[in-house]
Amino acid sequence: MARKEKFRNPDAILDVYEKPPLGEGILLSLQHMFAMFGSTVLVPILVGINPSIALLSSGVGTLVHMICTKFEIPAYLGSSFAFVATMQALMKMDGYPAIAQGTIAVGLVYVLVAFIIGKFGSDWVSKVLPPIVVGPIIIVIGLSLATTASNDAMMHNQKYDLSYFAVAIFTLAVTLFFQMYFKGFTSLVSIMLGIICGYILSVCLGIVNFSGVAKAAWFSLPAFDFSFVSSHFRWYPEAILTMAPIAFVTMTEHMGHIMVLNSLTKRDFFKKPGLNRTMLGDGLSTIIAGLIGGPPTTSYGENIGVLAMTKVHSVWVLAGAAVFAIVFSFVGKVAALIESIPMPVIGGISFLLFGTIACNGLKILVDDKVDFGQKRNMMIASIILVIGIGGAYLQLGKFQLTSVALSTIMGMLLNWILPKKAASERAQDKKIKEAKKQKYLIKY
Repeated sequence: MARKEKFRNPDAILDVYEKPPLGEGILLSLQHMFAMFGSTVLVPILVGINPSIALLSSGVGTLVHMICTKFEIPAYLGSSFAFVATMQALMKMDGYPAIAQGTIAVGLVYVLVAFIIGKFGSDWVSKVLPPIVVGPIIIVIGLSLATTASNDAMMHNQKYDLSYFAVAIFTLAVTLFFQMYFKGFTSLVSIMLGIICGYILSVCLGIVNFSGVAKAAWFSLPAFDFSFVSSHFRWYPEAILTMAPIAFVTMTEHMGHIMVLNSLTKRDFFKKPGLNRTMLGDGLSTIIAGLIGGPPTTSYGENIGVLAMTKVHSVWVLAGAAVFAIVFSFVGKVAALIESIPMPVIGGISFLLFGTIACNGLKILVDDKVDFGQKRNMMIASIILVIGIGGAYLQLGKFQLTSVALSTIMGMLLNWILPKKAASERAQDKKIKEAKKQKYLIKY
């Protein structure tokens, strides 16, 4: 599957092409599956789609993405939250067939953009996304999820629950303990160990619901809903026109995640294997999801957080997580058991994972020695951070530009519009230059 290359990231414990031993690889893959599971099944639950099909489409979509990107990018694809509100409205009006057509349309938009990038290149990426834009955007990607992590950790039926928060802090503490005081493989699977310990405490406190596990069959087919095979087939143009434009929003988030992976792996995935291939992978994954009954897919911040924390960047591990997702979508008991992991456990882990993503944004700013003494840099970063973390969004009818997408677009526009130096800075530079010239003349 993967091949060796000359470059090796010295910061990685397992680099992109390196294969772990079988036993360690299984545990590392399971860790990634646990990290993405909560969010991946939450999207279909919110919309009214069976979670098992979302789990299947995430696994298949991840493998398709890896094939498209030549197994060079350690990315995991799960259910996208960007379409939840739109899908909820479509489900009430026309049911899943409308969502399916909208989902396929989203995938086709990705494929079209991938073709355009493949034709005309992606050299523009480094120009429109320099470090002063990329760093704050990555910080936003991590911290914009902070409220989600906090709510998962504290809230039960929209009310504060001290036992939930205790579980979240305990899960976080155990993860930190294994990460900081152990070495070797134990440190690498600290996230999974934290989830297991948090789950055990949750069972002891009586906040785990096993009813779904008891009802689930050992073997069950995912709830397939195949598009274009119904005898009562009809087109849903309103669904296509509503969902397709949102693809341009999720593309900005897609590029943000690629930026984080570039920083982690010390590679440039925009150039190799190319942004056109990453877009194509996302597009085909989403099309497949729409064809079999799942929601649109996207790369996952949770799994990027696991990569950042463990320094295990192996595509073999991510591919293993995808295979486990596919297998467990057919094993009702196991899928139900993982689904029973309470939200405070996920919230406790998310405190660390989302913060780690944000810290990689800070690392880019430090490594590139971005000068915040310059007004231009200060203003670009300030606006990106406040809009992105503050949750500001642009609403035009049913179309919504999310805070991450809006802050990304604002950052790119400001980088394009603002001069390299403010007028006052240019005047100050001129004075300093003249003073040095006068000093030189007096001296000689």
